[in-house]
Amino acid sequence: MKKIALCLLAVAVLQAQPTTQPSAEVRGSVVDARGGEALSTVVVQLVGTAYRVTTDTAGRFRMPGVTPGDYVLNVSTVGYHLLKKPFHLDAGETKDFEVILSPETFRQTDSVEVQASPFEAARADSPSTLVLGGNDAKNLASVLADDPLRSVQGLPGVSSNNDFDARFSVRGADFSRVGLYLDGVLLHSPFHMLQGQQVGGSATAFNGDMVEELELHEGAFPVRYADRSAGVLDVHTRDGSSTNNVFRIAASASNAGFMAEGPLSKKKKRGTWMVGARKSYLQYIFERTFPDTSFIFGFEDVQGRLSYELTPKNTITLFVLESFSALNRDSSTKLGINSLTTAGYHYTLGNLGWRSAPTEKLLVSTHFAWMREKFDNNNPSQKPLGAGYYGEWVGNSDATWMWNKETPLDIGISVRRLRSNGFSEQYQTSSPLPRILDHSDGTALREGGYAQQSWMPWAGRLHFTAGIRWDYHSTDKVGAVSPAASASLALFQGLRVQLGFGQYVQYPELSILTSPLGSRALLPIRSNQWLAAIEQRLSARTRLRTEFYDRVDRDLPYQPLYDPRVVNGKIVGAAASPLYLNSLRGYARGFEVFLQRSSANRFTGWVSYAFGRTAMRDGVTHDRFPSEFDQRHTVNVYGGYRLKPTVNLSVKSSYGSGFPIPGYIQQVGALYYLTSVRNQLRMPAYVRTDVRVNKSWTKDKWKLTLFGEVINLTNRTNYLFDSFNGYTSSTKQAYLTLDTMFPVLPSAGIVFER
Repeated sequence: MKKIALCLLAVAVLQAQPTTQPSAEVRGSVVDARGGEALSTVVVQLVGTAYRVTTDTAGRFRMPGVTPGDYVLNVSTVGYHLLKKPFHLDAGETKDFEVILSPETFRQTDSVEVQASPFEAARADSPSTLVLGGNDAKNLASVLADDPLRSVQGLPGVSSNNDFDARFSVRGADFSRVGLYLDGVLLHSPFHMLQGQQVGGSATAFNGDMVEELELHEGAFPVRYADRSAGVLDVHTRDGSSTNNVFRIAASASNAGFMAEGPLSKKKKRGTWMVGARKSYLQYIFERTFPDTSFIFGFEDVQGRLSYELTPKNTITLFVLESFSALNRDSSTKLGINSLTTAGYHYTLGNLGWRSAPTEKLLVSTHFAWMREKFDNNNPSQKPLGAGYYGEWVGNSDATWMWNKETPLDIGISVRRLRSNGFSEQYQTSSPLPRILDHSDGTALREGGYAQQSWMPWAGRLHFTAGIRWDYHSTDKVGAVSPAASASLALFQGLRVQLGFGQYVQYPELSILTSPLGSRALLPIRSNQWLAAIEQRLSARTRLRTEFYDRVDRDLPYQPLYDPRVVNGKIVGAAASPLYLNSLRGYARGFEVFLQRSSANRFTGWVSYAFGRTAMRDGVTHDRFPSEFDQRHTVNVYGGYRLKPTVNLSVKSSYGSGFPIPGYIQQVGALYYLTSVRNQLRMPAYVRTDVRVNKSWTKDKWKLTLFGEVINLTNRTNYLFDSFNGYTSSTKQAYLTLDTMFPVLPSAGIVFER
């Protein structure tokens, strides 16, 4: 009986003790949506618990001993969207996750975009392409401006010596000769700016948070790009989040804004939406620093993008943009009768796209777009100094036919209907009536088409492309046929050789063709470009590249009698109405060399040096001179490093040996004088270094990121040529205005995301 009692007692004690369930495990990997690179130093945690780990160098994470139950997996690191995944964990279960994180400038998705290389564009038909996207594009845009085109200014070989301007020059050519494409449509002037001014600032009208990737073609670009003669910047906007609704509120020293995006239907996942708005207040901050400059102006914009899959083979997109820029210097007392006092610029864009794949071998992309630009400028008495309008209807279609995987055929056609009018005038204190400086009014039809065949034999080691395009302008009635070809050969151990040639045509602005200073008979700019490059891949994400180029230009519209000069010891003044003539021709020659690493982990960036000479010859005066954007030496350095899961450090540094001061100017001591040689006096060298730190904090349902930046860390005094202010006939002394640009300037911004 005693033994039986002990046994019953033991059974009772065992039954009274709680049963212990076996523990479970959570593990997985984290990769970058843009290319699929494994992401290290990423925080993975279970919301509301102490379970928190960091991914290793292979992007893997592991949480053993997790109690069964319902959880939310939070995955976050600086520069990427916060990802949340709810799940249930059973006893003894091992839950394995494949987490895909999207950079903040990339569409939020649950699939990986396959990339052949981080250095190559989606279409390998260009021998000189620089691809910029992800966190590099965001960090280079700067906190103060947050401008996608300012990120391009830091790319190898790009020159930009103006702190106030988003535009840049490529190989001695100004921005007007660089084609800016947005989602397949060539844009005219998509900026926040003041039109009708020789010198001014600008900011990109479209929001950098909507840009997924930028491709810069510095030379010998494919025939699918039209009406530009120096280079092409191809900008691709992104779709909205396809996984969940995301809301962002941002504020910095220059502007504030919000953005919202998400799927049209979480169940069907057939479409996404995205909308954003911004308003600047930089003009209020700088009003005391630069009280008399017209570079600082206010702007506001609203834009959105819609993408919808009609069928598995047909997708439509719609991008809309409405922007305003304004200047008001009524409070200034130092303005003259022809000083710009109030000004406004209004830019509108609508772009409807249709992408269709009727068969496995055929892909068709069609765009219908409309853009409009309006501006007006007034003096202190609110009398007009100038006004203008530009409008354009665009229709284009591109098709790719795959004969097989190695021989794609590309064809395309475009039609643009242009409308432009405007005037500029000047006042004299002795007369109430203005002097009309220029006026224009006209319409035109711009047509073009192309065909391009590619071959990729030897398992893709050789890539050869040949194409031809045709263009016609109804105003000057000039048709042009332009061939282009390129070849890329992958040799051994990552060595690649690339060659390119192309002829390009760019028609004069309609405002010049219809101006009394111009002519409807003006010819288009013609450009012949040759390119040779050698690239060595040091690893999958590191390369060393050297590129040589030669560009020959002719028939550039030019006003040879615009500037006063000295001829045979005597001053020859500027013509009262200097005409535009096709009298200018020249060349640009040089080379670029850079070392680049592109990675989502640890270090990313480049070190680059470019040398170039751009010489011009005028057929009327027979003058020979360097281009106004001839910069012999250019150094661009950029580096970014994710120090911790929540901290990223980036540094950008630029050096430019200086652009020429336009005109017949020489310097003697501290004074300027007219001379007989054009563009011989140069601006001092431009040097600027910016440092930026991004710090993020993540909670259960939201993420907060603080951006800190110091512009011009060394407090270098950089100068900008503003204007030529006349001369004294007896002494030949000339008078110039040089403006100083940003001093050392701290800036900060903050972004809240939910």
